[in-house]
Amino acid sequence: MRLSGQQRQKIQEALIDAFPNMASLEQMLSFELNQNLRAIAPEGSLEQIVFPLIKAAESQGWIEDLIDAAYRTNPGNPKLQAIAQTFKIAPQFVCDIPYPRNPFFTGRETVLEEVRSTLLTKKLVALSGLGGIGKTQTAIEYAYRYQDEYYPILWVRAESRTELVSGFVNLADLLDLPVSQEKDENLVIAVVKQWLATHKDWLLILDNADEIPMVREFLPGSHPGHVLLTTRAFATGIYQRIEIKKLQPEDGSLLLLRRARLIAEEGKLDAVSEQERSLAQTISQEMDGLPLALDQAGAFIEETPSSLTEYWQYYQQEGARLLAQRGELAIDHQSVTITFSLAFKKVLESNPTAADLICVCAFLATDAIPEEIFTIGGKELGENLSRVADKPLDFLDVTKEAVRFSLIYRNPTHKTFDIHRLVQQVLKAEMDEEKCRQWLQRTVCAVTKVFPNVEYANWQHCERLLTHALSAINWINQYQFELETAALLLARTGYYLLERGQYSEAEPLYKKALELYQRLLGQEHPDVAQSYNNLAELYRAQGRYQDAEPLCQKALELRQRLLGQEHPDVAQSYNNLAALCDSQGRYQDAEPLYQKALELRQRLLGQEHPDVAQSYNNLALLYYSQGRYQDAEPLYQKALELRQRLLGQEHPDVAASYNNLALLYYSQGRYQEAEPLYQKALELWQRLLGQEHPHVATSYNNLAALYRVQGRYQEAEPLYQKALELRQRLLGQEHPDVATSYNNLAELYRAQGRYQDAEPLLKKALELRQRLLGQEHPHVATSYNNLAGVYDSQGRYTEAEPLYQKALELRQRLLGQEHPDVATSYNNLAELYRAQGRYQDAEPLYIKALEIASKSLGVDHPNTITFRENLKSLRDKRHSMLCKVVSFVKHLFNNRGD
Repeated sequence: MRLSGQQRQKIQEALIDAFPNMASLEQMLSFELNQNLRAIAPEGSLEQIVFPLIKAAESQGWIEDLIDAAYRTNPGNPKLQAIAQTFKIAPQFVCDIPYPRNPFFTGRETVLEEVRSTLLTKKLVALSGLGGIGKTQTAIEYAYRYQDEYYPILWVRAESRTELVSGFVNLADLLDLPVSQEKDENLVIAVVKQWLATHKDWLLILDNADEIPMVREFLPGSHPGHVLLTTRAFATGIYQRIEIKKLQPEDGSLLLLRRARLIAEEGKLDAVSEQERSLAQTISQEMDGLPLALDQAGAFIEETPSSLTEYWQYYQQEGARLLAQRGELAIDHQSVTITFSLAFKKVLESNPTAADLICVCAFLATDAIPEEIFTIGGKELGENLSRVADKPLDFLDVTKEAVRFSLIYRNPTHKTFDIHRLVQQVLKAEMDEEKCRQWLQRTVCAVTKVFPNVEYANWQHCERLLTHALSAINWINQYQFELETAALLLARTGYYLLERGQYSEAEPLYKKALELYQRLLGQEHPDVAQSYNNLAELYRAQGRYQDAEPLCQKALELRQRLLGQEHPDVAQSYNNLAALCDSQGRYQDAEPLYQKALELRQRLLGQEHPDVAQSYNNLALLYYSQGRYQDAEPLYQKALELRQRLLGQEHPDVAASYNNLALLYYSQGRYQEAEPLYQKALELWQRLLGQEHPHVATSYNNLAALYRVQGRYQEAEPLYQKALELRQRLLGQEHPDVATSYNNLAELYRAQGRYQDAEPLLKKALELRQRLLGQEHPHVATSYNNLAGVYDSQGRYTEAEPLYQKALELRQRLLGQEHPDVATSYNNLAELYRAQGRYQDAEPLYIKALEIASKSLGVDHPNTITFRENLKSLRDKRHSMLCKVVSFVKHLFNNRGD
């Protein structure tokens, strides 16, 4: 081909622009055309050499090859593009992706964007994650999505050195390098590396590159192209690690439905019924978002053919078998079972201790498995893990091997491990019965060893271990382990759940612990007594007083018999039985028990002990309930000071003391002193216990009550509502505290004149209290009084009077004559009589109310002031009426005829 002068000039400009230095031009000629630039033009500058090069290519007949090679080496250069267009030359596009684009690929948009942006800046990216998580599919999608940005796209399987060598020999052939027929593989690899170092705009995907150091041997030290690895390795060295995580439930559902061909390849979730969407999400969650498992499930549904419902039924019955079936049309991956089994085998071969660590993880919760299970509890986990448990560097080496193939992940900040649910399932399915029981028993013992005593200082540690303790407990129940360590784990976990207000979750654990202790230790053992005590405390917290009392009695009698009278556990039983009597309104029974508990604790534990503070607090609560406010206050103060000194400011018991002291001030009408303490209690409980705790509901309720008596109704109502909703959610409908919330919200409505809203709530409260507490309880008397008040306010006097009478009689019988609530009943009945014009009946009741209130509450209490004003108002009314009568009589007398 003969060129014109203008053509030669344009080619010269393009080559100089694309290859701005001699070295780059020399490399292009050598690798692409096997030509020696120095032999063609031995001397001169770049501009001086390029023109002779063009003349030589023209005269020897390879000018088109020169343009083609230059364009293939630098396809993004606009001047070369223009020359190539003139000569109708297009580079032969090399796209060596061994898989077709996946039509079912779902999600991962953020990952793909991150891969692109990272490659543009750092050029080296490793997609890291568990086998089957979608690393290869993400790499395939990236290659197809950005294929216009690369020339060429190269793919090498990198699982072994043999595959890498074979792959690079294949690259030499694809790139038409002059060594494609060379038998010396090392030379071929060196030439390919040189090509990668001197060319740009290429993408090299190294699939299954688990041995990162080995892969680095095949790449040049620096290069202008992009390298994308897929690897199970956690440590990826110079390669920017992008973790491929499990699919979110919505994406997982979409992948399943698309792969099963229940919706089109580009279809959305709304293309199927709500029932199918829900079931697809259930299956996705069961597969824990593992794309390989979801693809297998979809293939099974398509090939069988089956419905989603049928597949779910099959999976629940024979999940392990289904995880082993890949599907007849699959070409890109082995089954879930084989994938995980082979990875585990590699770990086992390289480090048996690391394999043991993974086995333990298989029997725990999937996320945030604390390392202390293996370090502190390691002596319970067999010879291998026992050997490294107290050797941090050795344990770190084991961890390094355990995470190597991404069967588990380690969070170095929190010192925890994560494991995929299906990895757990596959590993357990491949264990025989004996080995499974062995690992289960070891795991239960290790978790028990690290689960601490349940005191507030250890709550954070308890919470860290909770899901794993519950997982171990599930295995205890399933395999019927008869171990004292199992009973201890049940008891401690149950106690922690009780403290966190999770009563329904604690109950089966406490019951199981009691059964185990009874079978293993017999009836006559302190641990059995402790179990009776624990279950009784749970029932008391649930308001199940009839269930709690016999257990309390059993615990006390057993402790007295086994431990003697002088033991802290006996004091605990006195205290708890007293608290039960107190909750039932049996104040006369409670007081001597509280006194015994306090005296015993002071004698055995000394004055400076949290249990002594508890006794002060509980005895004060009793005095408060009895209206003995002067006796209660110094005990509340002692309890608060002792708790602050022993436990610090940040403790739930300190919050309880703030709350109780505030309640006392509220009842005494000392509202300005009560409010900041209520606020402190609420803030402290929220911070320490979280929003979802019965104590927080108590704070909402009490603060609302304070706002109500102050007439701050708009502030009170949302707090009452919060308290009610929280109690219903945490305690269930059948609980005394729920009845209290009904009552208190109704009282707010009554104060606002919303009688139609108040009445049904008061009736609910009364019915619930009668059913749960029995007829003989002060709270039932309160309900009679308040329902009567609603009737009274509406002028329904005949309905109100018998209820006021019932409330008065019940309070007199249960609380005694000198209680503030008795004074309230006298006043309310007197108010009813006055409204009916029955002044003779009302006045003595007002007088009684005033006398009791003055004595129990003081002359300046708001209730005392109200009763005094009511009596004065009545007397003023009677005096006014008497004056009118006298005036009328005088008038008659003066106008009488003689």
